[in-house]
Amino acid sequence: MTSDYAHWETVPTRWKDNDVYGHVNNVVHYSLMDTVINEWMIRTAGFDPLTSDSIALCVESHCEYKAEVSFPDTIRVGLRIGRLGRSSVRWEIGLVRGSDGALIAEGHFVHVFVGRDTRRPVQIAGPVRTAMEKLETP
Repeated sequence: MTSDYAHWETVPTRWKDNDVYGHVNNVVHYSLMDTVINEWMIRTAGFDPLTSDSIALCVESHCEYKAEVSFPDTIRVGLRIGRLGRSSVRWEIGLVRGSDGALIAEGHFVHVFVGRDTRRPVQIAGPVRTAMEKLETP
């Protein structure tokens, strides 16, 4: 499982993440996926969401839940790229329970890069594309 993803982040759950059923609520899974993707783009690929000529818009997201996780456990979030197109990228994410390594969820986000002002698709180029190519799965 861990070899299936090129990049990993460990994220602690928070007290407020648990819902009335005693486990981390589904919206937290999506938030973690989005956070790890964007943190990777900013820190590793050098993408600046505030000043870049292009921005990444989420046009599709999906999450399949496999097991529960609860505070105070940690979640390991694995990231890879399943498809890198001219202007779009399909991020694939695995969430693993820190305490025992169980797969708790798998999901994906599709981002389309568009011009900040035009909101029309633009090519993913330069250092961002080069960094993304390193996350592509065979």
